[in-house]
Amino acid sequence: MKKMITALLAALGVSLNATAQELFENVDVNRFEQVISSDSVQLVDVRTPAEYAEGHLAGAVNINVKDSAFLTNALARLDRKRPCAVYCRSGKRSAIAALLLAGKGYSVTNLRGGIIAWTEARKKVVNE
Repeated sequence: MKKMITALLAALGVSLNATAQELFENVDVNRFEQVISSDSVQLVDVRTPAEYAEGHLAGAVNINVKDSAFLTNALARLDRKRPCAVYCRSGKRSAIAALLLAGKGYSVTNLRGGIIAWTEARKKVVNE
């Protein structure tokens, strides 16, 4: 995972001395819940459509980070002037998405531990 993040940082033209923490905020469930309570935040589930259908956070849009067109889709759907809050299953894919989005000028918050941590904290998910 560390090699993948280093490669992404290099691809984004970010100094290898920079850390992911300097590019986006990585927060626990309680802080993430506070962040997404703001009307200005864009909530993004970066899992696959099948995972999203199994249950997701209310109001989340699904933009699959595994899709080769992830950045194209994200740039088309997300407002760069508004902050983004991203999550996945465990926090790894959303950290990658956060790096990619931060590299394009977005302000990003990542849910550490992903939807697994969210459900373990007994927070609500929806199946729509």
